[in-house]
Amino acid sequence: MRLAFLFPDRIYLHLLYYLVMGRRLHLNQPVLFSEKLQWLKLHQKEPQFTLLVDKLAVKEHISKIIGPSYVCPTIAIWDRVEDINFDLLPNQFVLKTTHSGGNTGVVVCHDKDNLDQTVAKAKLKESMNTSIYNKYREWPYKNVRRRIFAEQYLGKDIMDYKFYCCDGEVVCILLCSGRQEGKVKYYFLNTNWEICPFNKDSIQIGNLFSVPPPSNLDQLLKTASHLSEGFPFVRIDLYNVDGHIYFGEYTFYPASGIDPQKTIEFDEMLGKKIHLPIKQ
Repeated sequence: MRLAFLFPDRIYLHLLYYLVMGRRLHLNQPVLFSEKLQWLKLHQKEPQFTLLVDKLAVKEHISKIIGPSYVCPTIAIWDRVEDINFDLLPNQFVLKTTHSGGNTGVVVCHDKDNLDQTVAKAKLKESMNTSIYNKYREWPYKNVRRRIFAEQYLGKDIMDYKFYCCDGEVVCILLCSGRQEGKVKYYFLNTNWEICPFNKDSIQIGNLFSVPPPSNLDQLLKTASHLSEGFPFVRIDLYNVDGHIYFGEYTFYPASGIDPQKTIEFDEMLGKKIHLPIKQ
């Protein structure tokens, strides 16, 4: 990874994109979703983004924007993995690192008596030593203060709703199920809750998809729309617990915008929706 910093960000992203996607990256005139996200990495460096991707610091921001009821309560905060005191935590809780992505720095405890604390600490320590900026040039993560925090356990079978948004418009929804069982499935849906063939899981299940829409889908859509206003693209992640909505996170570069599991239809469709700002 140290060798990666021999390359400027632009060259590094060209190389990474080609190695993973198997095709050239077009940055001068990006068209695809995956290309436009690489462009945004290079040109959209607003200080506010550091706050928004910090999973702990963003809670105060969300509380001011849409209200404290949308924020999952924090139980404890530590600067180092070695400082975690499991004795002070309830029987069920979730541990997260402030700067991680893709569930890499998350430990869900269903029952503290059966939690392997050594394994949990090892996962968190690995996350604390990993930089999304270094690996994928995602600038917002560069200066996030690395900490670990415990927050309230929301339930065993909660659904994870990820809203792909372009400046206040929800374009599509990614439904994540089976996360707690370790058998995660990802289904893309449109805002009418119809399956879209945008990834492997969605294509395989096709018309057999039978998960009913949440009763408060309209509220979920409105919340995601509101939080995404002003951003050319952002994914708004929300949890829905018995009709109560909790904010998850802002995700500006899902899968770092380099995901061969997405179909070309997805890449083209969402690419058309993103209107890039004028480069300063």
